[in-house]
Amino acid sequence: MSDPKPPAWLKPMNKIMMAMQKAGIVAGPVRVLTVPGRKSGEPRSTPATPFTLHDGLYVVGGYSNADWVLNARAAGAGTVARGRKSQRVSFVELTAEQARPVLRAFPDEVPTGVGFFKRSGLVKQGTVDEFEALAGRCAVFRLESK
Repeated sequence: MSDPKPPAWLKPMNKIMMAMQKAGIVAGPVRVLTVPGRKSGEPRSTPATPFTLHDGLYVVGGYSNADWVLNARAAGAGTVARGRKSQRVSFVELTAEQARPVLRAFPDEVPTGVGFFKRSGLVKQGTVDEFEALAGRCAVFRLESK
């Protein structure tokens, strides 16, 4: 299966979500991840929905070649912000085997994310088995406080 491309509506929606966060308007569980660009070194931000599982904080990247995923891999560190509060974190990418239980938990922990994965064509029904099958195809990071 080839790497799916993000839908056209994603970039404008991301800009709206980040503007809301910057203004201090918190929209649900969404956070803003910021990492240095792998080429420019300039801060690059994207909204995401980290979730807690077994005392760890995780974030799933639906597109393995998304800029934020590639930047997080290259930099290994950045910030996570909710509204105007932010914290420094390390981005630790999980192996496919380590990612399986995190991906299985995703539909229950981030139900709003299931719709995103469906609309993007990454899953059909949104079952835990479908999400687990994404291990090795979708990036999963553990966010560790610095």
